[in-house]
Formats: sequence, C-alpha cells, structure tokens
Amino acid sequence: MRIASIEICRDIDNYAIGELKIPSIVLMENAALRVIKNIDLKNLDNFCVICTKGNNGGDGFAIARHLYNLNKKVHVFLVGKEEGMSEECRVNYNILKNLNISLDRVNSLKDMVQLRKSIVESQVIIDGIFGTGLSRNIQGIQDSVISLINENSNYTISIDVPSGFNGSTGEIMGNCIRADKTVTFQLYKSGFLRYGSDVFTGEVVVENIGIPELAVKKFIDPEFIMDVDFVKQKLKVRNKLSYKGDYGRVLVIAGSRGFTGAAYICAEGAVRSGAGLVTLGCYKDIQPILSSKLIEGMTIALEDDLKLEEAIEKSDAVAIGPGMGANDSTLNLIDKVLNISKKNVIIDADGINVLRENLHILKNKKCQVVLTPHLGEMSRITGFDVEYIRKNRIKVARDFAAENEVVVLLKGYNTVITDGNVVAVNPTGNASMASGGMGDCLTGIIASFAAQKYYIFEAAYIAAFIHGYSGEKLSRHMFCVNASHILEQLPFSIKELMR
Repeated sequence: MRIASIEICRDIDNYAIGELKIPSIVLMENAALRVIKNIDLKNLDNFCVICTKGNNGGDGFAIARHLYNLNKKVHVFLVGKEEGMSEECRVNYNILKNLNISLDRVNSLKDMVQLRKSIVESQVIIDGIFGTGLSRNIQGIQDSVISLINENSNYTISIDVPSGFNGSTGEIMGNCIRADKTVTFQLYKSGFLRYGSDVFTGEVVVENIGIPELAVKKFIDPEFIMDVDFVKQKLKVRNKLSYKGDYGRVLVIAGSRGFTGAAYICAEGAVRSGAGLVTLGCYKDIQPILSSKLIEGMTIALEDDLKLEEAIEKSDAVAIGPGMGANDSTLNLIDKVLNISKKNVIIDADGINVLRENLHILKNKKCQVVLTPHLGEMSRITGFDVEYIRKNRIKVARDFAAENEVVVLLKGYNTVITDGNVVAVNPTGNASMASGGMGDCLTGIIASFAAQKYYIFEAAYIAAFIHGYSGEKLSRHMFCVNASHILEQLPFSIKELMR
C-alpha cells in the first residue's frame, strides 16, 4: 500500500478531475460502491447514515441510495443546513429526497433525540460527516453528533477518514469518530501511521476508486507499506549448487560483562536467518561464556587487533553495538569498522548512542550503513525530543538518512525504513514482542540478509518484515514472545514466505 498526505491526495484528485476530465460525481459513485463492498450485507439490514454538506456527505448520500436499492432499512441525517452544499453532494441528496428515503436534519440539540434513537436501533452507522477537507477544530452541533455516535453506535464505518481525524498528521481536530472500520480511497493516509491512530480508524481498508495510475504517479512520494506478496517477490531462492560461501560472512561485534545475552541473540539472529558464516567479536572476559553458547558461530577477542581487522575486511556485513556500553571503547570500534569495512555495517543500541555529537565519523565511511534506533536513540542523535519524532517519524528518519547517506530503520509501531529517498513502512509485529533482546535479534537478521547480497535497504526492510511476521505467528498461541522464540521461528517463517 502506498502512503500519501491529504495534500498529495487532493492534488491527485484535482488532476484527475481538472486535467483528465473525470467527473467528480463518477469518483463519488465509485467511492460509494467501494464502501458498500466492505459491508457485511448478508447479516446487516439496518443502517443510519450521517452526513454534512461536503463531498464526504455526498459519498454518504450515495451509499444510502445503494443500501436502499439493496432493500436495507436506511435512515439518513443531514447535520447542518443545505446551504453551501457541494454540487455533487446536492445531486445525491436530491436523489434521496426523490426516492422518499427517510431523511431528517440535525440543527439543534432537540433534533438529536431522534438521531440518538436511530443510532441505537441501527446495526451500522455510516460516518459521512467530515472527510479530508477539515481545517479547523470541530465545534457546536457537529461536536455533539460525534460524541453521540461514539457513545451509542454498535458499529461505525467511516468514509475515507474518521470525522475529526487529520489524515496527514493523525491529529484529532477537537473531537473524532471512533470507527470500527475506515474505508479510505486510493492511498493509505500518512496520518494513519501515527501512534494511537487505530483507536479512531479501527480496521483500515484501502480501495481504488478509478483514478488512473498516471495521476497517482505524478504526485506521490516513494512511500509504501509492505505486505506479504511484496516481500515474497524480494526473497531469493537458493541455487541447489550453492555452498556456505555464497551466503556471506557476518561479523557481530557485541556484548560486555553482564550483557552477553545481547551478543548471543544478535549472532544467532544472523545464523538462524541464513548467513553462511557467523563470527562474534567480543571482549576476552566474556568470550568463554559466548563460545560455549554459540554452537554454529565462531568467536574472536576484540583485544586481538590483527584478527579483528582481518575479520572486518573479510566480512560481507558487520553488526555492531548490542550490549557494548556507551563508552569510548565502543566509539573507537565503530570508527575502526567504518574505516576498514568496504561493504555493509549495521549499527545498533550503544553503537548508536555513542554517535551522539560524533556523527562526523559517518562522513568518511567506505561502506553502506544501517542505523536501527528506537525513539530514544533517535532523539539522542538528532536532538529532537521524543514526542516530536513520534509525530514526524517519516520526516525525521528520511531527513537524517539523506543528510548522513545511511539507511535508517526507526523502530516502533509501524517501523519506518528509509534510505533518504524511498520509505518503506513495516506493518508486522505486535505488543506480544515487547521484551528485551528483540532489537538485537533484528540487527542480526539485517546483517544476515546484507551478507547474502541483498541491497542494504532491501536487507533492512525485509528483515524488519520477517522479524515482525515471526512474532505475529507465534503470538497466536503465546501471550508473550521473546527473542529466543523468534530465533527458533525464523527459518520456518522465511521458508513459508519463499513458497
């Protein structure tokens, strides 16, 4: 699914209508039919459609007509006055009047008694109050109507965006419908990516309303949400004549006293996702512990400069940072890796933390780099506060990636992955995965795919998808999913996606 702001969606609509000469009423009719498609018509018979005088209301009036034609019981309400109705909205409104469909107006609190009765008696409420054109906070009678719907509706479907929801930013404009399902048109709205937006949107379905692809491509930014089919197309089938050398060498530099788990999980993440050879570089005092735990992986001591430099040079991907501590030793190792490696480097955890006020060391790198920060780490290296980043995740990640010529994987709900130009959003994963070690595991998977000769940006977004996909599969039968569970599931998930 491709992502766009409301401003871009408006430009696309205007081009389709103004330049391609597609009548707006045709797009409105298509929109209505797409909403009808997403209603359980076999089991639902009683509907309340609530509209205002704009095009979102016009969609609602057209939906009411189709429900009437399907012999459903429909009660329609116009919130506010007829004056100022859009031309297309008036066409569909007049059709309802000509059909003598039950149609009432809501202009005062007194009128809301009948509205409440209809909402309570209806199986589904269709929200056609405000669409994407809302530019001010909701007040007055519209505010009261939205509260009435939220308090009394059995099931609410919103048209394009929930009324009161800013489709570009995800902000609430004073009050907002809490929909069970939102049927949005043509493109996934960028505001839906904001933390907590699902409370208002419910399930989001994207429907094509007949706008030609050339109109979409003319305005859209390269932003998309991944799905299973997309990732399946990216995964490479192994040649039957291949051997371990074909699937890359991964060097993991991680761990410190008290944090051996991070190093182990990261290294195993690389092993379990298909890297040909995995070596863990760690400090001497923890090397015996990790050597005994890693069955398929090798270990070297970070204090052995010659072996370490040789390992960096030979590796197709280096993962560095998990469990190392935010100290000068970690910073020096990051600097060494970036100066020696000519391939792929994935920097995570304390490897990111030490870049605070040291971003200049990224400028002279000879390799491709992925940074995998969570919100707190992103705040440290950008100087933006966490709340600002939370509200502007795509912009912050993209700007940082472009400025520093790196790939950024900004972790969290709907993880954002960007190379500074293209943005991929990962929808997989859930709250069952909220536990220590998950980020270390993901870092190892990214390194593995980078070593297997995937383009570095692809390696990052494929790894994020598979990591979350594995967690989702496990959470069907488990209350909490830990990193060790993901490690066990990884090869099965990858095989399933490759079918």
